[in-house]
Amino acid sequence: MKQAVTTIVKPLPDHLFRLHDGNAEMRWEAMAGVGYHTPNDRFFVRNHTSTPLLDAATWRLRVHGPGVRCPGSYTYRQLLAMPARTIDTAIECAGNGRSLYDTQQHEPAPGAQWGLGAIGVARWRGVPLAYLLRQAGLRADAVDVVARGLDAPFEDHGRVRRPLPVGKAMDDVIVAYEMNGAPLPPDHGFPARLVVPGWAGIASIKWLGDLEVATEEIFTPWNTLFYRDITTQPVKSAFELAWDAVLPLGVPHVLHGRSWSGRGRIVRVEVSLDGGRTWRQAEHHGRHLVGAWLPWHVQWAPRTPGRHVLMARATDETGATQPLITPRHPFGYHFDAVVQHPIHVVSG
Repeated sequence: MKQAVTTIVKPLPDHLFRLHDGNAEMRWEAMAGVGYHTPNDRFFVRNHTSTPLLDAATWRLRVHGPGVRCPGSYTYRQLLAMPARTIDTAIECAGNGRSLYDTQQHEPAPGAQWGLGAIGVARWRGVPLAYLLRQAGLRADAVDVVARGLDAPFEDHGRVRRPLPVGKAMDDVIVAYEMNGAPLPPDHGFPARLVVPGWAGIASIKWLGDLEVATEEIFTPWNTLFYRDITTQPVKSAFELAWDAVLPLGVPHVLHGRSWSGRGRIVRVEVSLDGGRTWRQAEHHGRHLVGAWLPWHVQWAPRTPGRHVLMARATDETGATQPLITPRHPFGYHFDAVVQHPIHVVSG
């Protein structure tokens, strides 16, 4: 599949991001010590074409289709005046971890070769999608809500658009206009975007301009050709360390990391500091939120120099646990195996 490109509105510092054909991956070491939420300036960027610079004064959000009785069009000011909800939740690319199919399991998959940094957790504020649908007179026979973005058409597939089942749309989805207490940055969907908790990032359409409510199941390139059968995100874990980080020998270290799942709360995290031979439970004192991540930590004083492999595996409230090996996905989606994170311990 051809790689997408994006226009980054501001230059991205090398110490915060890795670039993949214009898409920007957060460096996990850049999350160390910054708090629970991913700052806007280091939140990963994944666009299909380029970032549109839209004028909030002329922007409109249409809600229409055979599934509503009272179609309407809303301005940015009207959206801001509606009842709002604030949620802490993750947005993660379905291909997060794709490079590990190759480097860890020796089964390469096509697409941007993300490490584990195509994820971020933000505090989003916006209007519940359920409120907008009720305002439009949602019909009992409505089936899908097709969200369409205002970015440029992708190749010959048209604008990015993706259907949501009405049940999910009426549950916890918001039309967000704020990210971590500020208006959405252009790269993250200004003036408004969907935020779909727990689901792959493709569902959280950016630069939202159109919500079509259908009375039958809808198919677009973004749920057939791309991202077919991709909805809820699996369990994953990451250390807040650089790949091949260097640590001094004999010094006590507190190793930090985060685990998350689109299915629900993380209930247990186990860490191995010897490549999987032994495991111990990680400690956590942070927030424990559905749809976001659980920060955790372990103490370690390495006794031998050389290469070491760190591993973390999480279990969510449904009982799903990260496997040691995960079946290859043809497009490299949903890599959820325990990651083998190399570090180097040096003396002196």
